[in-house]
Amino acid sequence: MTLLRTLRRSALAMPLLASLSPAVAEAPGDVARWPTWIIASPSELRLPAPPDEAATRGELEELRRLAARRDAAMLARIRHWDAGGPAYRWNEIAVAEAVRRGIPAPLFGRHLALMNAAIHDATVASYDSKAAHGRVRPSAVDATLTTALPSQATPSYPSEHAAAAAAAASVLAYIFPEKAAAYAAMAREAGESRIAAGLQYRSDVEAGMTLGEAVGARAVARGRADGSDARWTGTVPTGPGKWQGTAPALPQAGTWRTWALGRGDAIRPAAPAFDGPEIARDLAELRAMDPSRVQSAAAVYWEAAAGGLRSPAFWNEVTARKVLEHGLAANPAEAVRAFALVSIAFHDAAVACWDAKYAYWLIRPAQLDPSLKPLFAAPPHPSYPSAHACLSGGAGAMLVRLFPSDREQIEALMREAGESRLWARIHYRVDVEAGNEVGRRAAEKVATMGGLTMMQ
Repeated sequence: MTLLRTLRRSALAMPLLASLSPAVAEAPGDVARWPTWIIASPSELRLPAPPDEAATRGELEELRRLAARRDAAMLARIRHWDAGGPAYRWNEIAVAEAVRRGIPAPLFGRHLALMNAAIHDATVASYDSKAAHGRVRPSAVDATLTTALPSQATPSYPSEHAAAAAAAASVLAYIFPEKAAAYAAMAREAGESRIAAGLQYRSDVEAGMTLGEAVGARAVARGRADGSDARWTGTVPTGPGKWQGTAPALPQAGTWRTWALGRGDAIRPAAPAFDGPEIARDLAELRAMDPSRVQSAAAVYWEAAAGGLRSPAFWNEVTARKVLEHGLAANPAEAVRAFALVSIAFHDAAVACWDAKYAYWLIRPAQLDPSLKPLFAAPPHPSYPSAHACLSGGAGAMLVRLFPSDREQIEALMREAGESRLWARIHYRVDVEAGNEVGRRAAEKVATMGGLTMMQ
């Protein structure tokens, strides 16, 4: 049954039908058909019917009382949790904590992907229940109710913001267990903000929290089994053309469970021979290179501020900016989907990149030719392919799919991320080219599995 047919069957439908705006949000029935990442189907978590008309009258009275008591502090919290849609603040919270702890890029990206997949599936499942039950918004029942924000044209039950908050808090509590109580309190505040705003009933929020916790539990189970906590028991190979070092960074990351690739080696690029013509060509390019001050500054920027440990943060911030620039806060499902697809593409590109790095153990340029003077020390992992190119390629390619009008700007960032490693003399050009291709192919796989082609 379509949303409109469901609403027409409700005695309270007419006030809501008058306010429907197709440009504001996806129809719940359409969102409920989106592919999910953690749950098998949105309908498996379909909620029971919302409270009856008599109970709804009591809940409306609570909303009226809260509306009369709104002050500046309450309005500030309402606006805080509404900004950017259901996933925006949770990504802000997760990124800040991961940066503070200095979590390596592949693991950092894994955390964001797990959280955003949970938020995505909780949101999609909430839309399934919205379509099934068609509960109208409080302000459509009582036209005198003053809301703190515009009321959306989707059914009220359950609260998608509460579902997203509970799912995010569950995953973050698993990742950072010492902060579990703080995350639970934040989730409760996020849900309560929808009640204080007069946008949803208390039962909508409670149902959303229950739904989000169920998805969060499934996400945590997936996280515990994805191999990210496995210890490496191998040894660093030796011999001509092999990377030189004693403490390789996350050599087991290429074996982690992926979301769309099937296996980390599914898109493994062919390796160039360290003594072959490609590497000889690239070494000659590096020897002849004379980076400008601007290029040198860019190389440092992509190493210290936008790459390395901060690479997941950088591309997450670009995603957040695009969500805000394109007004996706008015369409919660689309906003959530953007964060999920970008972070999942980043993760799968990282796993594929680390798989190739430790399949080939290619020597770094300055190790092969000690006369080269890098701008700064290379990170402690093999040269091929470039992690900057893989990660920026995965996240950037997905952003181009999501925001095609911003293609030129996004692709410029992707190019600079890769070129910066040449300006620093820590990668061969073939590393960058292979990394770009790994990222692009990972993003395509994620887009296909996420149904992006179908929905555009």
